[in-house]
Amino acid sequence: MPPRNVPTARQARLGGELRKLRERAGKTAREAAGMMSTDQAKISHIEAGRVGVSEDRIRRLAVFYACDDENLVEVLCAIARERRGQYWWDDYRGILAPEFLDIAELEHHAAGLRYLQPVTFPGILQTEGYAQALFASAIPQLPDDELKARVEHRMKRRDILERDASPKFEAIIHEAALHMRIGGRKVARRQLEHLLSVSEHPGLTLRVIPFTSDVFIDVTQTVLYASGVVSQLDTVHVDSPIGGKLLDAAAGLGRYRVLLDRAEQAALTPEESRSFIHHVTKEL
Repeated sequence: MPPRNVPTARQARLGGELRKLRERAGKTAREAAGMMSTDQAKISHIEAGRVGVSEDRIRRLAVFYACDDENLVEVLCAIARERRGQYWWDDYRGILAPEFLDIAELEHHAAGLRYLQPVTFPGILQTEGYAQALFASAIPQLPDDELKARVEHRMKRRDILERDASPKFEAIIHEAALHMRIGGRKVARRQLEHLLSVSEHPGLTLRVIPFTSDVFIDVTQTVLYASGVVSQLDTVHVDSPIGGKLLDAAAGLGRYRVLLDRAEQAALTPEESRSFIHHVTKEL
């Protein structure tokens, strides 16, 4: 089977975790290839996510790398069992850019989600009208079919809140986002009403950082911290007008955990935040 041209973020992460195990064990790619009776190029392709790897090979590599973390090995094997076309976002492959599929995949498999948003709301919490207005403002202007696909994809992401075992969800939103009249007064008001509604969802915590907070928090970028089912799969997604970036280095993860913890300290309580949103809604 030829190497994948564009592996998904999760396929690349599986390979990356195998590379980390190898490097931690002090083994070379050549040594791993010798143990697997394959060539070094195959190991490189596996570690880049460009080719798949069987559960049996993952377990053999884990033994060779002296990895005794059974939970991590089981999770890596579970990723290896996943197949393209298995999940709903695969329907958008070739229609939307890979980063749209990667964010849906990241949210779906996360055990917990923590968002920090400066001037907009997390995609999972957006109404259709709000998402439509956001995407309609893209530069250059999107073709009608892509605009429709982006909105539809974003609405489907909301389904994780309705799962029996939905991930723990925390959103920290700056007050600036509450005052942005994206889509006009009617759309903005409907969005705030939706926030009030979903804030009652079990497992969902919504907090607002008010302008009056005297604790400075750098909220100039949109941050998503997705906790994996094992800590080794924790991932940060940082968004910007020119695209998103996925981070999994330990130092970066620690930095963003501190940022989110400080943002939570600067924010109102969930009860105060609901009252605050209600007050802003009435003023619209």
